[in-house]
Amino acid sequence: MEITAIITSLLTLLAGIGVFLLACQMMSSNLEAASSERLKKLFARASDNKLLGVGIGALGTAAIQSSGATTVMTIGFVNAGIISLAQAATIIYGANIGTTITAQIVALGMFGGNSVSTSVIFSALAGVGAFLGIFSKRSSFKTMGGILAGFGLLFVGLELMSGSMAAFAALDGVKTFLAGIGNPLLLVLLGAAFTAIIQSSSVMTSIALAMVVTGLIGIEQGIFLTMGSNIGSCVVAVIAGVTSGTNAKRTALIHLLFNCAGVALFMLAAWALGWFDISYGNLFEKLFPSAPQVQLAMFHTFFNTVTVALMLPLTDALVRLVKKLIPDKPLPHQAEFSLRYVDENMLRTPPVAVSQVKQEILRMADIALKNTDRSLDMAVRLDFAENPAFERDERQLNYINRELVGFVVRLSGKSGLGEKDRTYLSGTYRSIRDLERIGDYAENIVEYANALALSQQQFSDDAKYEISQLKELLHQLYANAMEAYRNEDLTALERANVIEEEIDDYTHRMEEGHISRMEKGICTASVGAQYLELSSNAERMADHLINVAKSIRSLKAIPA
Repeated sequence: MEITAIITSLLTLLAGIGVFLLACQMMSSNLEAASSERLKKLFARASDNKLLGVGIGALGTAAIQSSGATTVMTIGFVNAGIISLAQAATIIYGANIGTTITAQIVALGMFGGNSVSTSVIFSALAGVGAFLGIFSKRSSFKTMGGILAGFGLLFVGLELMSGSMAAFAALDGVKTFLAGIGNPLLLVLLGAAFTAIIQSSSVMTSIALAMVVTGLIGIEQGIFLTMGSNIGSCVVAVIAGVTSGTNAKRTALIHLLFNCAGVALFMLAAWALGWFDISYGNLFEKLFPSAPQVQLAMFHTFFNTVTVALMLPLTDALVRLVKKLIPDKPLPHQAEFSLRYVDENMLRTPPVAVSQVKQEILRMADIALKNTDRSLDMAVRLDFAENPAFERDERQLNYINRELVGFVVRLSGKSGLGEKDRTYLSGTYRSIRDLERIGDYAENIVEYANALALSQQQFSDDAKYEISQLKELLHQLYANAMEAYRNEDLTALERANVIEEEIDDYTHRMEEGHISRMEKGICTASVGAQYLELSSNAERMADHLINVAKSIRSLKAIPA
């Protein structure tokens, strides 16, 4: 009979873990979608201010209920060179504080007694959220339904886990076995190992809470299991770091060292307190009597907050240490080009990845403008000193075009994106293609310049002046078009439209003026042909630039 009860309890525990993990994922993805704009602004404020970094990590993790996602996203930022190792360290510190919110929520759901338990009330939100998600037509309501359903399922999973623990608690053999596990180091290792397997410290902490509440283990055992979960949670960061660059590996190591240092300090303090017959369990039992779930949840928050307070002043020293442990090594086959603002690890937090896609497109536009300038300068001066740089940037544009489109395809398939983000991503394919085409037209102009040089001819002074004016107009168009695109500014878009029309008129006048010069014999037919092609290509560049800016219209139509 006891064997049957154990098997049933284990299966119930497994079911509870599964529901809890799915609930975390559902709640996380929908919270990301609901708070995507705020989340982007939050992480955009990362600076060298250590306390600000901690705040960003804590708030970001509390917002999306996933310290793993925050940490992996931070690794992506470091790998892309967007933030420094010190900034990444402080954000990870904050993520450790933010993740304790889950334990506090779970502890709240364990109250009840003879009345209807808060866990049952919260579980009912799964049904409310499901109805809202299924029957609502507005995407915002569907997202809210997903959040409520995830929140409710969190407690459904918790009830299953608690039920399995209560069944275990009724078995004397199981209680005797668990009571014999009193070695703090062994408990820490067990907590770390289990967390590493399921890759969720929230689940491990929730199981520990359920075990403590049902009397299966004591509060002191639960505390050391929870401490171990902090070490086990590093496995997500380690996996992400191993597959990335040197700085990403260093960030993962910072995360591991930080958590290991915190556990080591608290275990040392526990040993010291033991000389005075004081334990963490006794202290928190006195602080929060008759509420074991609150005792463990509050210790979890206390542990992470104190560890951050102790480690924050040592951040620079920790960064120097990991740089020594993982030194810079030149890669034998390092890629010539790379995406600067996006990284595969960012796919763990889609809303922030969307903002980074925009940064990569703005970078692409900047490269396209540089090559436009180089091509027009070569056509005017017939000086090809910049040609190697031009060819390198043209290859870079082609690389970004290919790689960024692939990234956007993968990002578009992720959950956790709001309607505005999905609309934006659907328009990025054309924007990327538009900017790549600008590079192609710049290539054409360089070819015209080469043809002129080979024929030992050049444009007239009037033609050179007109090209310089055209270049100035293109710069004005670029400035306003990118302002519109960056800030979703319709006023800047209107200015860009006016300038684009000016370029259309100006290139038409260029063609008419050049035909007139050819008729007067000032320019030859072959030079005239190159000039007409140049003005036509420049006009098409302007068309592609304005296309990028116009993509914001579909975004402005979506309610915030």
